[in-house]
Amino acid sequence: MAESPREFLDDLFGVAIAAAHPAQCLIPHLPDLPSTGRLIILAAGKAAGSMTEIAERYYVVTCGVAADRVSGVAVARHGYGRPTRFVPLIEAGHPVPDGAGLAATIRTLDLASAANADDLVLVLISGGASANWIAPTPPLSLNEKQAVTRALLRSGAVIEEINTVRKHLSRIKGGRLARTAYPARVVTLGISDVPGDDPAVIGSGPTVPDPSTLADARAIIERYRLDMPQSVHRVLSDPENESPKPGDGIFRRTEFHLVARPAESFRAAEAAVKAAGYDYVFLGDRVEGEARTVAAAHAKLAHGISAKGRRTVIVSGGELTVTIRGQGRGGPNQEYALALAIALEGAAGIAALAGDTDGTDGGSGAAADPAGAFVDGTTLARARALGLDPAAFLADNNSTAFFSALGDLVAPGPTFTNVNDFRAIVVDTP
Repeated sequence: MAESPREFLDDLFGVAIAAAHPAQCLIPHLPDLPSTGRLIILAAGKAAGSMTEIAERYYVVTCGVAADRVSGVAVARHGYGRPTRFVPLIEAGHPVPDGAGLAATIRTLDLASAANADDLVLVLISGGASANWIAPTPPLSLNEKQAVTRALLRSGAVIEEINTVRKHLSRIKGGRLARTAYPARVVTLGISDVPGDDPAVIGSGPTVPDPSTLADARAIIERYRLDMPQSVHRVLSDPENESPKPGDGIFRRTEFHLVARPAESFRAAEAAVKAAGYDYVFLGDRVEGEARTVAAAHAKLAHGISAKGRRTVIVSGGELTVTIRGQGRGGPNQEYALALAIALEGAAGIAALAGDTDGTDGGSGAAADPAGAFVDGTTLARARALGLDPAAFLADNNSTAFFSALGDLVAPGPTFTNVNDFRAIVVDTP
């Protein structure tokens, strides 16, 4: 029996996630250890648990490195922990940081500060690290940093803008972890969750030079008319808080390597789409913009392909944004799906899935939050049969409640990786 559109899209989402899992991509990039000195593993982000688990097993079990040469600390989002053996793992808040993340970050900085020139500091970074590694620049408090994060997330700012502000309010972001670890050798292995795969943006670039400035951060706050605590303005006005720049000698012994990118996931998806007999239309892995605006453009494209009778899968990645004006709950992928359903107007033969490859899309910060949602030609009719007004849910930014009522949330749980959004629209013959 042929797969249903929902089954096909679920499988396609799974293919994209599997291609980016650390089990598939990390080991070939792990560096050799120095003849003397320690291995200090410092990990943060949604893949921190899986990356640490694989790295410590490789060094201690496969390579026979003495366990007492290995130390470190990993911090991952709540629910994203893994059973590490030698490096303790702490679960912390995301997207809003919390006290557990602060404690883990202080421990991270202490370990980095104690490293010497004979040591290898192995930094394992993935999406979510910006929230997990939280060390506010004095006099900024944790509560104030949480307020800043909430304001940025609600503003509609893109990830590069958000991270520019966060980097200039931090003692670990924007190259400062590398500065703390100097003169140790620092090797960073990253899983990219940002459009363009810029190391300075991934996890707010804690081990790489920061091209952005305090002035850039101030301009972003002004652009989005954000009401910031006075302490934020004090930090951003102090030249002493500028981040390390390209050419700084602290980066002389640092390396950065990407081990997984959205590109690999989309190549795997392309192979699966073509194997299923569909044409493949790829809109790129750097799509940005308001979720509902992008959805309207994608619906128009899908209508046009459908009118030509072409069996096609339209695929795109990137990171969409939502400017929150309502009181509901949801994330960019769910809002995209709801706006897409409205724009498709119940067209037969068209179905879509939008999900975040980390397994959660916005939400309350719980591991069980949905990753996204599924829509098809029956979405609007089923909603109206239940007395649901799709436009009202969209206006209230309440996509989670909408798709929950229909049973169309995509909720795989933690995936232990993160290469950003995955969207696929299947255009089939009605």
